[in-house]
Amino acid sequence: MDLISNLSLGFGVAFTPINLLYGFVGCLLGTLIGVLPGVGPVATIAMLLPATYALPPVSALIMLAGIYYGAQYGGSTTAILVNLPGESSSVVTVIDGYQMARKGRAGPALAAAGMGSFFAGCVGTLILAAFAAPLTEVAFKFGPAEYFSLMVLGLIGAVVLASGSLIKAVAMIVLGLLLGLVGTDVNSGVARYSFDIPELTDGIGFIVIAMGVFGYGEIIMNLSKHADEREVFTAKVTGLFPTAEDFKNMLPAVLRGTALGAALGILPGGGALLSAFAAYTIEKKTKLKPGEVPFGKGNIRGVAAPEAANNAGAQTSFIPLLTLGIPPNAVMALMVGAMTIHNIQPGPQVMTSNPQLFWGLIASMWIGNAMLIILNLPLIGMWIKLLTVPYRWLFPSIVLFCAIGVYSTNNNTWDIWMVALFGVIGYAFLKLGAEPAPLLLGFILGPMMEENLRRALLLSRGDWSVFVTRPLSAGLLAAALLLLVIVLLPSIKSKREDVFQEED
Repeated sequence: MDLISNLSLGFGVAFTPINLLYGFVGCLLGTLIGVLPGVGPVATIAMLLPATYALPPVSALIMLAGIYYGAQYGGSTTAILVNLPGESSSVVTVIDGYQMARKGRAGPALAAAGMGSFFAGCVGTLILAAFAAPLTEVAFKFGPAEYFSLMVLGLIGAVVLASGSLIKAVAMIVLGLLLGLVGTDVNSGVARYSFDIPELTDGIGFIVIAMGVFGYGEIIMNLSKHADEREVFTAKVTGLFPTAEDFKNMLPAVLRGTALGAALGILPGGGALLSAFAAYTIEKKTKLKPGEVPFGKGNIRGVAAPEAANNAGAQTSFIPLLTLGIPPNAVMALMVGAMTIHNIQPGPQVMTSNPQLFWGLIASMWIGNAMLIILNLPLIGMWIKLLTVPYRWLFPSIVLFCAIGVYSTNNNTWDIWMVALFGVIGYAFLKLGAEPAPLLLGFILGPMMEENLRRALLLSRGDWSVFVTRPLSAGLLAAALLLLVIVLLPSIKSKREDVFQEED
């Protein structure tokens, strides 16, 4: 009964005109960003963080959440129509979605992606609502030692589940941790690693790193590509509704994708991207029915399963953020930044101290999923038109918008130069094939880890054994060690590389 009363409180908050408006704006922006190749949800949320200063906290978080799961929907549109993943978790949707579009079946492919996303999004939100309260109760048993061990597990999870090279992922996390140390020491009040630059005594701004590495880095990367690399879809999309045979094939795939995405979304570093890859791999391993189109040639299961998985993963990745205050991926790290901007401490106390925000955000996800179905399927013609906008018109406006946003946070030109510097660094990371998301996680978790480590040692009078004598802390460290051992096993290592390959 508690769940029903909590959800009724949430829907009461989400159904207010201002929150409905910002929820719609978030979904619309998310779809727009998903459709435009090269600008992902991380870059967009990073760019829009300064704009949320003036908003009420609930409206700001509802809008940012809408951008996140809206981008998961929009990314599939470009993947299917022009063979370009608008968003990283749509990479595998390209394989069969584009082949369906080439055969004149773009409509059923888009409908399969939309319906799979809607179903998975609703299930993911239901899981979030059901598990949030019990997990919050567990979180109240956490002390500094447990939080430190949980963050160690989170960072190891982020390394293990990051796409690409393990060494590069470790390097990015270490760099993030080091950047988090710049500023003033919490205990002594002495400036460290600031190199006598007054602007660095407060540390490097979270928005500066996020916007530079993700926003500007992506823009420079896109500008380095030739204009001819952008394919334009000119055909007309007809016959949106899948056939009875399509429904029969895609239903089990959607259920499998939803279950997998919901489980993997909770893991640190996993989220939507790994869910999509894993769901596609499982579908390819599932036996084809007689007369079914092979994978890579336009199989509807190859569209429905990854799209369901990435949306379920996007919704359940809110669980660690809202219950423990630990961001499992780069987008959730940005949500921590948004909460901090509004003086909200992410963690178990959010549910008790700010139930309107907690349940309002969860209820808004259901409404957002319904809005996205309406935005994506009937208005598909409008999104196709967007794909014809030349990038040379888009990027100056994005750069200008970012610069104004960064300047408005502190009224400081230093931040604009820092964003430009991190933009170049972000571009270098992309050229080197290093995934920048672990850097953001390291940057957010670094100061939190240091604070909890020092607090735990202070309470135990310098006794390091506190991390292994407390059962919960020892269990989390053991899980981190087990994860590390498993991923280093040769058979698992090769499997991991297979999962992250687009096609074999």
